[in-house]
Amino acid sequence: MMKLNKKIGLTILAASMSLGMFAATSDAAATDYWQNWTDGGGTVNATNGSGGNYSVNWTNSGNFVVGKGWNTGSASRTINYNAGVWSPSGNGYLSLYGWTRNSLIEYYVVDTWGTYRPTGTFKGTVSSDGGTYDIYTTTRTNAPSIDGTQTFTQFWSVRQSKRPTGSNVAITFSNHVNAWKSKGMNLGSSWAYQILATEGYQSSGSSNVTVW
Repeated sequence: MMKLNKKIGLTILAASMSLGMFAATSDAAATDYWQNWTDGGGTVNATNGSGGNYSVNWTNSGNFVVGKGWNTGSASRTINYNAGVWSPSGNGYLSLYGWTRNSLIEYYVVDTWGTYRPTGTFKGTVSSDGGTYDIYTTTRTNAPSIDGTQTFTQFWSVRQSKRPTGSNVAITFSNHVNAWKSKGMNLGSSWAYQILATEGYQSSGSSNVTVW
């Protein structure tokens, strides 16, 4: 979701995640999905650790998405994580990411990033978990989705300042869902996957994250 052409980067990464390139973990703890996708650019070395842990090191990468989460998302889920290592050099996101159907919505809660902070059509703010997030919408037209090529809306909550890493933190997703709803941004009635992802584009870096 990132630089060169920011919109193109976003589309490519969204497409990569939407095509279902996931494998279930064998010892998933609270999580039951593991993702390790790259378009083949540069070097991306990802490790599926025990329980909800994963790590990734990347060098001069193309697009990649690595993360853990849940086969079925939830509006009421509190996502706990510890990014013991988060060190992007260039463009990268650490975010909660998922989809709904009926309506088809792609959503993000971005806690921290590298060199590019995503934006869109500004809708307001929401305070949650010790920070303030700007709310945006964007629209993808005839773009790849979990249901093939579609036109769909993206919902974003992007923290106004990068969230410190290295300790246990939480994303209270219901706060974002309720704030979105108050702005007329309604998620769909059917939940697809929901993950806590490290994402990168034309960058280098490393992360080590545990999700529960």
